[in-house]
Amino acid sequence: MKILVTGGLGYIGSHVMVLLLERNVEVLCIDNLDNSRLEVLDGIKKITERKPLFKNLDLKNKSETDVFFKEHSNIQGIIHFAAHKAVNESSKKPLLYYNNNITGLLNILDFSIKKDIPFIYSSSCTVYGDAKSFPINEDALTSNPKSPYGNTKLMGEQILKDCFNAYCKFKTIILRYFNPIGAHPSGNIGEFPLGTPQNLIPYLTQTVIGKHPFLKIYGSDYETEDGTCVRDYIHIMDLAEAHIKSINYLISAKNKKMYEIFNVGTGKGSSVLDVINAFEKVTGENVPHKFVGPREGDVPIAFADVKKINSKMGWKAKFNLEDGLRSAWNWEKEIAKKS
Repeated sequence: MKILVTGGLGYIGSHVMVLLLERNVEVLCIDNLDNSRLEVLDGIKKITERKPLFKNLDLKNKSETDVFFKEHSNIQGIIHFAAHKAVNESSKKPLLYYNNNITGLLNILDFSIKKDIPFIYSSSCTVYGDAKSFPINEDALTSNPKSPYGNTKLMGEQILKDCFNAYCKFKTIILRYFNPIGAHPSGNIGEFPLGTPQNLIPYLTQTVIGKHPFLKIYGSDYETEDGTCVRDYIHIMDLAEAHIKSINYLISAKNKKMYEIFNVGTGKGSSVLDVINAFEKVTGENVPHKFVGPREGDVPIAFADVKKINSKMGWKAKFNLEDGLRSAWNWEKEIAKKS
């Protein structure tokens, strides 16, 4: 089996590639290194004793993308991660997000459709916008994301739906995941954002390691139990396994056509203060923090209904919040040793 992973040197993509390589799958990796590092390949090799075939390629470049696919025409599945993904940044740079996230998707779909290649799309719980009913299931309203990033993901889903309606052999699974956290248990790969982290967990661990004076908590008067935002934090290894289940599900499906959407989460919501308390408990470290104003694009509550993926694909999260926080802290300490 030969699988293409776009954005493969990013946080989620790198962990998915590890699981594919461990299953003796031939892996091709495209990444433009815009928000990732080439050194991730070394971490992958330390874990698996193998490396994916890597191409530094920007999917927005149609001519270069076409050349790549002419050279690698026997791909049997595509897992598409390549996208900008920061909610707050997208509100400040909307054109960057629309250009990158939609253009790249269109260019790679052009190849996928021509060759009838099963396609896994990395979507997000941000498509639900400010949901009012919890846990959020896949049938919840998706018409009003709160950020340009969320809009690009919802637009991507609609593009895939239109392709499903138009092409007789198109097969796709859309994974709407919630908040990935943690790192590979080996400590060789993990989340490594460039610049100040937009996500809570790397911002927290960087603060505790001494890179920031304190953790900013955005908002203290949301309509939640303690006034801080509530999210569904899923361990990166659980999330990676969901992608393996999905690509196998698509490839082995007897029907020629498929369009499925699955939430990927734990089904449990935790507030920012819950996360801080859990981190301090499992690590023994103190988390200095201050409350500041809310961020544009943030919603008060988001946690998943995961019954559909549990029943249809037999996937279920194995790790809890504490597991994810412990591995994230171990990863942060590994980064500190190398710097």
